[in-house]
Amino acid sequence: FVLGAQFGSVFVGIQPSFGYEGDPMRLLFESGMTPTHAFSAFYRYLQDTFDADAVLHFGTHGALEFMPGKQTALSGNCWPDRLIRDLPNFYLYAANNPSEGMIAKRRSAATLISYLTPPLCDAGLYKELSDLKTSIDRFRALSDTSSADERERLADTIRALAITLDLESEDADWTERADDAVYGLLLRLDEMQQTLIPHGLHVLGEAPRDDDQRSFMQVLAEERGAGSEEQMAAVFSDTEPEDASDAAVIELRGIHKHIVNNPELDGLIHALDAGFVAPAPGGDLLRNAEVLPTGRNIHGFDPFRLPSAFALKDGAEQSERLIQKHLAGGNPYPETIAMVLWGTDNLKTEGGPIAQALALLGARPRFDSYGKICGAELIPLDALERPRIDVVMTLSGIFRDLLPHQTRLLAEAALLAGSADEPADRNFVRKHVLAYMSEHDVALETAALRVFSNADGAYGSNVNHMVENGRWNEEDELAETYSRRKCFAYGSNGAPTRSPEVLQQVLSKVDLAYQNLESAEAGITTLDHYFDTLGGISRAVKRASGREAQVYIGDQTRGEGQVRTLSDQVALETRTRALNPKWYEGMLEHGYEGVRQIEAQITNTLGWSATTGKVDPWVYKQLTQTFMLDEHMRKRLATLNPQASVKVAQRLLEAHERQYWTPDSETLDALRNAGEELEDHVEGIGEVVAA
Repeated sequence: FVLGAQFGSVFVGIQPSFGYEGDPMRLLFESGMTPTHAFSAFYRYLQDTFDADAVLHFGTHGALEFMPGKQTALSGNCWPDRLIRDLPNFYLYAANNPSEGMIAKRRSAATLISYLTPPLCDAGLYKELSDLKTSIDRFRALSDTSSADERERLADTIRALAITLDLESEDADWTERADDAVYGLLLRLDEMQQTLIPHGLHVLGEAPRDDDQRSFMQVLAEERGAGSEEQMAAVFSDTEPEDASDAAVIELRGIHKHIVNNPELDGLIHALDAGFVAPAPGGDLLRNAEVLPTGRNIHGFDPFRLPSAFALKDGAEQSERLIQKHLAGGNPYPETIAMVLWGTDNLKTEGGPIAQALALLGARPRFDSYGKICGAELIPLDALERPRIDVVMTLSGIFRDLLPHQTRLLAEAALLAGSADEPADRNFVRKHVLAYMSEHDVALETAALRVFSNADGAYGSNVNHMVENGRWNEEDELAETYSRRKCFAYGSNGAPTRSPEVLQQVLSKVDLAYQNLESAEAGITTLDHYFDTLGGISRAVKRASGREAQVYIGDQTRGEGQVRTLSDQVALETRTRALNPKWYEGMLEHGYEGVRQIEAQITNTLGWSATTGKVDPWVYKQLTQTFMLDEHMRKRLATLNPQASVKVAQRLLEAHERQYWTPDSETLDALRNAGEELEDHVEGIGEVVAA
């Protein structure tokens, strides 16, 4: 086994003497080759010199399947096909990411071998949050006969603690509303306590620890309407349940058996033995137990069935929930909404986000005589019972590649809405299309373009890379990069056209930006793709319009879901993950990679500040206190991962330098000293005592 650390690949074969200490891929890059030619040389080396029998890729996703070339029916001139040739390509892949897995199948002939995502648990409460909950319970337990002085003293205690925890502003007046304020705090604490978070990381082929199994199974049981003590006892019992009619218990027992008897390594060895790897659906275990057992080959989907009937119904409800959330904030009725659509989200939810976009436009799929989706049609205004909302849809590169039918469907829906002879106050698409046609003297088909993505073969907006590298001065540089990368409009014929003028015009009208969050495993501060897309378009809207649009997250990880403002979502994830000992201790158990995950959480938070400015300053203050000003924690981070620990300090200082928070002089000095200490440690100056 040879580890290509730079690209996360393990190459299997008979290992000769390399004559080089370290990663052979790195040697090729250091020779001055371009990445494409370095890959080519390395794969030829594997097959011709190394005499490899197979290549084994780890992770999601690799570079091979995103090399230049056609998206489908690759020829010998396309780089993925040229590189992999006839070498068997086995790919360990997260079970909950079928969309990118399909790209690996299509473009690099990959056989996917699925693995579980980390176990989930309730975030719970910790430290002062637990104290606050106790005080609130005591306040609510006071009887009507309790003295006014006693209630006032306890309310003052609760208010002071809430201010300390940045859950209440210092100028908040509770004189006439103590009961309502305390109840509001209780609801927020309950939301934090019940938020799902991943506990640690998944280890290939291993079952979670017993306590993680129990908390995970409890979460899965509650999602299936079970979870009582009797039911959970039956789930973990060695004997068959007495009530054989309890379908939820039967299903949960099967899930638990598959989790405990983790067959991932068996599946991998079987594949390397040239055995048949059975197919399996991909998706989220919370929604679909059929992803188990893992260690199987994730398969695709029927593109003519997305969105499903269920998704259309749920999408209409979610879109209405978004509108009502916006109105509840004192905002006028939205005329234009910017939506981010990802391939992964739509595959997991049977096209839920697509259905939301259609519902906002007042459209639905049109079916042919075989029951397959073949286009779009408008819902009559009388049946819609509200105006058609203009929707600018930005697609991920994965969505564009995997869902060309749905891309055309959305484009056709926008064109139909723009063409409909309806009053301007009932059809905002038509209103804006006519205005653009009049101003720029273009055809209706051009003015009605509303589906945007990258050029063919390109992915992402690169905003995340700019934030990661710190190579930007003004936020408008991020907006410019986003607009330049995402200005390719896809019409009803499915062909891309570079249309920066149309994109800027549509963005200038946006009232709110929105994206779904469909996985409890990864939050918007966990993956940089979220601020790369939703954050990128939010900054582009401000640049185009001169005003800030409201930004919302549709959290559909539990139950019917709910819509939160971006600032509320970042605050919730910060409290339930980054500041939560249950989360960061679970990460630190995995050493080097755990610290890297903590650093990524902080970097992504900075990304949201850069793109939206909607991260409250207290977030950086508490992150600093938790990870940098706590000497014991700082030493642990430095011991486990010196480079990532330095980046934590650098990100927090960068947030201050970019004026996203203003610490007091004592805190700032302590943070700078901590950063210098960590940099000295990386350079071999001084010692860090292992905790």
